[in-house]
Amino acid sequence: MEKSISLSTEILSNSIQDYIWFIVAIIVGLAIKKFVSKYLSKLLFKIFKNNSSNIGLEKFDELLTKPIGQFVMLSMIYIGSRHMNFPIDWSNSEENENWIKLLFNKGFVLLYIYSIFSIILKMIDYIGLVLHKRAAQTENKMDDQLVPFIIEITKILLYVFTLFIIMGKVLNINITALATGLGIGGVALAMASKESLENLLGSFTIFFDQPFTVGDTVTVGNITGTVEKVGFRSTRIRTFDKSLVTVPNKKMIDAELDNLGERPVRRVKFNIGLTYETSAEQIKSIVADIQKMIDNHPKTNQDGKVRFQEFGSSSLDLLIIYFVNSPKWDTLIDVREDINYQIMEIVKKHKSDFAFPSTTVYLQK
Repeated sequence: MEKSISLSTEILSNSIQDYIWFIVAIIVGLAIKKFVSKYLSKLLFKIFKNNSSNIGLEKFDELLTKPIGQFVMLSMIYIGSRHMNFPIDWSNSEENENWIKLLFNKGFVLLYIYSIFSIILKMIDYIGLVLHKRAAQTENKMDDQLVPFIIEITKILLYVFTLFIIMGKVLNINITALATGLGIGGVALAMASKESLENLLGSFTIFFDQPFTVGDTVTVGNITGTVEKVGFRSTRIRTFDKSLVTVPNKKMIDAELDNLGERPVRRVKFNIGLTYETSAEQIKSIVADIQKMIDNHPKTNQDGKVRFQEFGSSSLDLLIIYFVNSPKWDTLIDVREDINYQIMEIVKKHKSDFAFPSTTVYLQK
């Protein structure tokens, strides 16, 4: 007589009822994952609500909904599988654990740790957005530079902490013994990561000595641009041709650095050449008018100089020096353009012209 199938019938050491509970737990997890993650996200948002700086719940949900959903789903799988048995034992020794069960348990713990790590990481990202928003509302550039650095260090510490948890809980490594071993091998590790340590110390030097801040225009080596970020290891500079150059912090403090943003004025110096047909009276008038124009310009000071400087090979050369009352690059190029146009008008007004390289050949019989 054949046996009737019931909920208590066992298949691979698990009853049909156990399998049903496991499947139901997964279905319920898929059904409630979105709603529970939204609810938990709102609960966590209340912690940051008063300090969110107009970065609201929508952005918080965007960052946290997915990792919280993963956490909820793993929790439901755990609830559904905690009564499940692992019937197949590939080991003939009673001293060894079932390797399938061991693999499942370790893998599940690893996924659980990863889901919690993802939630904390996204919360750090949200805090970074809030701090960035607040820093942008202040005139002090130091906080714009400090916020990315703090966020980056916090993330690195989280990675290290998570790594130690994985080694202890998943790989069963003795963390105390590992820390002792790292202490013994600390010198060798420091020597191996000498350059990284130098860059790290360079970042601290930049923050405490403040040779520049985020937003300053600097020249270091042959690179000129605006500082966008000071990181854990390097500084990012946006050049005027919009390239993003990454410079190690060690180089930023070792090399000669010209902080153009600290200049109260920007100097402009160049020569113009007039044709040799220009008379002395014309040159005097041109020099006087250019000097007056520069002195009266709203964006320059009174230290400008215009002088008839020398007799060139094919031109009469005038030296022009003036100072723009702004350290900003955009202001500098706008003022230079305006003054150049006015110089052209002055030269034309006095019936002269600009010289260009030329050679005169005299023929004699």
